[in-house]
Amino acid sequence: MTVHSVVSRQEWMEARVALLAKEKELTRQRDALARERLQLPWECIRAAYVFDTPDGKETLPGLFEGKSQLLVYHFMFGPEWEQGCPSCSMAADTMDANYVHLTQRDVSFVMVSRAPMDKIAAFKKRMGWTVPWVSSYGSEFNDDFGVSFRSDELQGDAYNFGTSAVHADEMPGMSAFYKDERGTVYHTYSGYARSLEGLLGVYAMLDVAPLGRNEEGMVPHPMAWVRHHDRYESAKPAHACCAH
Repeated sequence: MTVHSVVSRQEWMEARVALLAKEKELTRQRDALARERLQLPWECIRAAYVFDTPDGKETLPGLFEGKSQLLVYHFMFGPEWEQGCPSCSMAADTMDANYVHLTQRDVSFVMVSRAPMDKIAAFKKRMGWTVPWVSSYGSEFNDDFGVSFRSDELQGDAYNFGTSAVHADEMPGMSAFYKDERGTVYHTYSGYARSLEGLLGVYAMLDVAPLGRNEEGMVPHPMAWVRHHDRYESAKPAHACCAH
C-alpha cells in the first residue's frame, strides 16, 4: 500500500487541480480517438452466418431487429463449458442494464457464444439478464471474428489482431455492424482485450476509490477476484437461490 502524505486543504486543492489538467487532456485524447474510430473503413459481410435463438434460426441481418446498427458482445462460453465466464458476466451485468438505453439510439445489441442454446438459456435465467443472447454453435462466426481458437493456437499471439497471447479456447470481444437500406451488412469495428474495459462499469468506480483496483499480485491474473454476481459471499439470497 502506498504511503500518502496528509496535507492542508489548500495543498490538497493544488494537487487535485494539477491532476485535473491531466484528466482533461486524457478526455480530449479519448474524444479524438472516438472520432478517428468513426472514420475507419467498413468491411462488407458476405458470409451467411446463422445463429440459434430462443425462437429458432436467425441470420446476422435478422439480429438488427429493424435498426441500422448492431453491437455484438462475444461472450466467453464454450460448447463444453458448464457456465459463462465470470469476467464476461460482470460486463453483461452492466450491458444488460444499458440495453434499454442503447435501443433508443437506433442500436440493437446481442451477446453471442458458441455454447448451445439450452446452456445459454439456463445460465441467462440464473443471472437474471434480459438482453438478447444467441448461439453461434456450428458456424464460423467466432472463428472469423477472432474469439474462438484451436488447440494449436493457444500458445501463440493469435488474439487481438495477432498482438496478444491466447489464454483460453474462447476469448472476449465486441464487434460493430451497420446495415444499409438494401440490407447489406458491414463490419465497422471490433475490439478486444483492454479495449473492452469500458464495458466493465465497476472499474470506473474502483479507479476513484482510495485504493483503486487493488489487483496487484493477484494470480493467475488481475481479475482473479471476479465472481458471478450470485457467487460472492455477500450475494443476496435472491440471487443465490437461482443458482440451483
